[in-house]
Amino acid sequence: MSVFASPSPDSQPESRLSPGLLIVALLVFVGGGAVVTLWPTGKSPGDHSASSLIVDAPAAAPLGMVWVPGGQFMMGTNASPLEGPENPDRVKPDENPAHAVELDGYWMDAAEVTNRQFAEFVAMTGYVTFSEKKPTREEMARSGLDGALFQEKDLVPGSLCYNPEFDRSTLDRSVCAWEYQVWKFVPGANWRQPEGPESSLVDRMDHPVVHVNWEDAVAYLDWAGKRLPTEAEFEFASRNGGERMRYPWGENLSPNGTYLCNYYQGEFPVAPEVLDGFEGSSPVKAFPPNRLGLYDISGNVWEWCHDYYGADYYAVSPRRNPRGPQFSHDPMEPHIIKRIIRGGSFMCNTNSCTGYRTGARMKGEFTSGTFHTGFRGVVDPAGRSVYEERQAAIAAWRGPPAPVP
Repeated sequence: MSVFASPSPDSQPESRLSPGLLIVALLVFVGGGAVVTLWPTGKSPGDHSASSLIVDAPAAAPLGMVWVPGGQFMMGTNASPLEGPENPDRVKPDENPAHAVELDGYWMDAAEVTNRQFAEFVAMTGYVTFSEKKPTREEMARSGLDGALFQEKDLVPGSLCYNPEFDRSTLDRSVCAWEYQVWKFVPGANWRQPEGPESSLVDRMDHPVVHVNWEDAVAYLDWAGKRLPTEAEFEFASRNGGERMRYPWGENLSPNGTYLCNYYQGEFPVAPEVLDGFEGSSPVKAFPPNRLGLYDISGNVWEWCHDYYGADYYAVSPRRNPRGPQFSHDPMEPHIIKRIIRGGSFMCNTNSCTGYRTGARMKGEFTSGTFHTGFRGVVDPAGRSVYEERQAAIAAWRGPPAPVP
């Protein structure tokens, strides 16, 4: 639990899982708990006031963060969502329509939160992530799942991992959610043991922390005096402040054979080629930043955003500082509560998902952590004092720096 108090969370009506979704639910569920997002006083996403946008940085950037100047941009696309040769980018219907958005400026972490940073948070607070705890039926109900459908033997700590030993002879891409065939729930998998009990963080302290769900991310950021970016803030930053471009660096995924983000090379999931040097996650800052100075804003690991997922939200989104729909709604799985994830990961590929595109949307069950999802934080100008107070508390806990020998 965070050492700092927070306001009440947004509420979501309880929903139930039908028996037909049991297999998918078992894959996506890993835990529960209550952690909430801190929104500082002052302007916040969803603010419709007519005051001028905050464009210029009011102060120097906090350590490890960069300023994203406020501005206007077109979010989403009007491109055809049909699959096939006419849609090589695999644009989905929920990316429609293109709509104007205005955002106040904010500071954003230059890189994803690392295992080293998360370990310090755990050491100071004693926090236990949801994948480290045995799930309860009450927590499952809060996620939109019916705990009565699960046997006691299935209620064990763990998380979702890629299964490199899946049976390739039975892979059926005609199944709507065929990607689930290459995933498995691994008992004991968590942020400390990314592939399960036989793995560790040796040589991975500077990789992004994974197996953290939405509430784990919020708990860490609350401790640090930060919050999750909204979906609009993430896309705006990915687009270098709103530029209309396919990727943060331009229109070509790997210009002149240069790999500019960590994604899956080869035919997913049967023929990995590992041309960029990383079979899984990479250390943060292993690839060049975008023009704002943001690293891994595409690729490496998916990143949690503040917003609930709404398939048709773009049609009704407010123009000024949108923060997502009031409730989650995914027509594909209406019983499961989901939050936005953005940026793509080392599992994204042109033949499965193109999440590394600046406009690509994705969603995740909010109590579920996976081995390719992490996060980064933002700070509002109005929340700078909160950030400084909490960083001072962290510095006091660390004690004075060791003398230079």
